[in-house]
Amino acid sequence: MRLTTKGRFAVTAMLDIALYEADKPITLAGISERQSISLSYLEQLFSRLRKQGLVSSVRGPGGGYRIAKAHSEISVSDIITAVDEQIDATQCGGNEDCHDEGRCMTHELWASLNGKILDYLSGVSLADMVDMQKKKGAGTVHFSPRKCGSDATLAA
Repeated sequence: MRLTTKGRFAVTAMLDIALYEADKPITLAGISERQSISLSYLEQLFSRLRKQGLVSSVRGPGGGYRIAKAHSEISVSDIITAVDEQIDATQCGGNEDCHDEGRCMTHELWASLNGKILDYLSGVSLADMVDMQKKKGAGTVHFSPRKCGSDATLAA
């Protein structure tokens, strides 16, 4: 599974903004400090997130970033794909040339896993993650993504 730091950090940064933006934009310096993510790396990510319409920037004193849509309208997969991250468990990147220029025996398995992962991440919204963080103090958090049939459990 190739979900790199880029996708993980983008999701973390978006969740940070969603949790901390009340009546003012959130600075990248604030996210950098709270989440221990390099400021220059955040600048690269937010350039892509802004181009994809997930965040908007506010210039000037007191400026920063805001979430550009309702939290319920942004899925985890939207965030990951906005920063050009591909969710792919195949060795071939979906090109079907993983074994001597042909499809490997297990290609369908990994391609199917890609679909399930994408369905799952598409079913978890930024609003779901905010709710999960707010309930985190209660121990184990249970949530059911909109598109998935079974409940997922995360240890707090």
